[in-house]
Amino acid sequence: MIPNELKEDRYWRGTLYIFLNNNKLQKLLLTHFDFHECSIDIEGLKRSSRNWSTSEKFMLSLALHLFNERNKINLSDMDILDPSNTKIALKAIQMRFAG
Repeated sequence: MIPNELKEDRYWRGTLYIFLNNNKLQKLLLTHFDFHECSIDIEGLKRSSRNWSTSEKFMLSLALHLFNERNKINLSDMDILDPSNTKIALKAIQMRFAG
């Protein structure tokens, strides 16, 4: 389903890691990602997340930031995450910036 070249791409790698390891985000992979066109429906994801909790929105925002730096985040907002999501977030950041 996900092309290997995207799994290895530094911009996709962290984003995919968050989506694949977060139950709420995982459900949106098929509807908001076009792996053939190598694109993400960012506006659609933001609309889908309107009623989510603050921590769920942060995880989406982080995933989008790792994909494209135009999606700004404040890393201090990670304080709201539970230990599981903190671990996912830190691993995704490492995947994006440390290879």
